Amino acid sequence: MGPDELLAAWETGLPLGAAERSLLLHRAARPGAGTDELLSVPVGEREADLFALRRSLFGERMQVRIECGACGEAMEFDLDAGALSTRPADRLLRVTDDDWVVDFRLPTVADLAAAGAAASSAGARRQLVNGCTVRALRGGEPVPAERLDTLLPERVERLIAEKAAEADPTAEVTLNVACPECGGATRAELDITSYLWTELDNWARDVLLDVHLLATAYGWSEPHILALSPLRRRYYLELCTDG
Repeated sequence: MGPDELLAAWETGLPLGAAERSLLLHRAARPGAGTDELLSVPVGEREADLFALRRSLFGERMQVRIECGACGEAMEFDLDAGALSTRPADRLLRVTDDDWVVDFRLPTVADLAAAGAAASSAGARRQLVNGCTVRALRGGEPVPAERLDTLLPERVERLIAEKAAEADPTAEVTLNVACPECGGATRAELDITSYLWTELDNWARDVLLDVHLLATAYGWSEPHILALSPLRRRYYLELCTDG
């Protein structure tokens, strides 16, 4: 994407919420893909696409800053965006437990959005399990989807959730960081949508400032300035400062 397209995406995303921004950024990562296609991919596949987009826009090195949960010390470290761009190998999975056999698919972006309306985390998990179950057998007999709520044991639900997390680790990237000051461990989820949007927002505001300064100094139009390479734009800005 060129700078004019990135600025247009940033402007579109300013009034949007997190879910809508995820869709906007995912559309940028998969040009030409329709909304239905983007909503139907597994959550981890979307996250991998966003990590890949981040790498293409801002490089592989991601700087992360979190506070120690024990002592409040600020901790900074680097992550490799390329290492987090892995897509799930299999979308269809199976768990077995006693007389239960359940075939299920990985939750999609649409599944996650629907489960987000549940009143509790347990309710959200059950909704995901029910919605993603392709076939359930109990003692070799099919169990209708509408009866899973009452018949499927909680232990089988947990097995399904664990297997899904194992098969699709990028769906939820959790960091476990040891504090260099107190030695305490802090767990934090890395939300790539929030991280990437913050970077895009900072970049856009810096570029618009460059446009303002160069337009004021030279009378150039925004398209003219955006067509300059970042190196040439920086050089002209330095000339303005020196003058």
